[in-house]
Amino acid sequence: MTEQIKLTKQKLISYLSLLFIFLIIVFLISLTFGTKEFSLIDTLQVLFGKSKDQIQSEIIFKLRLPRILTAMLVGASLSVVGTVFQALLKNPLAEPYILGVSSGGALGAIVAIFIGFQMTGISLFSFIGSLFAFFLVFLFGRSYGEIDPNALLLVGVMVNAFFSAIILLIVSLIDQSFRTALFWLMGNLSLTDYSSILIIASVAFISISVFLLFSNQYNLISIDEENAKQFGVNTNLLKNLSFVFGSLLIGVVVANVGIIGFVGLVVPHICRLIFGYDNRVVFPTSIIAGAVFMMIADLISRILLSPVEIPIGSITAIIGSPIFIFLLKHKQNSNGGR
Repeated sequence: MTEQIKLTKQKLISYLSLLFIFLIIVFLISLTFGTKEFSLIDTLQVLFGKSKDQIQSEIIFKLRLPRILTAMLVGASLSVVGTVFQALLKNPLAEPYILGVSSGGALGAIVAIFIGFQMTGISLFSFIGSLFAFFLVFLFGRSYGEIDPNALLLVGVMVNAFFSAIILLIVSLIDQSFRTALFWLMGNLSLTDYSSILIIASVAFISISVFLLFSNQYNLISIDEENAKQFGVNTNLLKNLSFVFGSLLIGVVVANVGIIGFVGLVVPHICRLIFGYDNRVVFPTSIIAGAVFMMIADLISRILLSPVEIPIGSITAIIGSPIFIFLLKHKQNSNGGR
């Protein structure tokens, strides 16, 4: 048993090391490429304070670095919340966007912006909106008092559609200058700065720490809730903590960058396919893989139609939608075609 645990730790360290190296490579590529391209040498000189080119330094430190750091934080956050939701709900299709949590957060943020709140108020309203969306999904996604994974998914899609419709209605009725919110709602990293990075990083650190602390308990509850209780897991406390911290993290992400869907669906599944189903491995690997995935999506959004920028939510949706359909079909087949 000890050898097995040791082997698992060795594998985990190997996986994380490889992912971290890949993260650094993608990070440097993202800093180098854009509307204006630099050489890797020039980029490294700027990062280490050796460059004398002021314009180059400003482009990297004021424009690219903030959005790349934000992309990493957002990708890690969305991925780990998706992993948590899938473990707790025992549904491989559970994801903040599909369950309507992101749309709830966006509606809260839109209301806060309309009232005139600053970022703290916007984040608070976004958190409340995310939590309210989750409450609705759970309220209507139960069958005879028990959570029905299929009903939960269907209700989540309906809640997402309902909140999205309200958002579009609000945006269409308000001042023309406010309609730039539509671009933000599709996911936009270009408006982020170091202060928003600090906010996201603080909430992400606390929330992810909680998730990692309970990673083994997520293993138990994802297999069988009754057995988890017999092993001493307080399942109600675990669920409540997870949903509150998950909604808080999604709320802060949405308040700062808008709605970015399918990341919490795609990344955890890729990690499970490559690294296995143990949440003690899936959680940390999905955090790094999520950061890498979001940096790549951001890079594509910046350079594909340069100098025009594509909303990053469109890129993740284009990648994620076919995977969602494939997983849905696979789930139906595994259930015997029911």
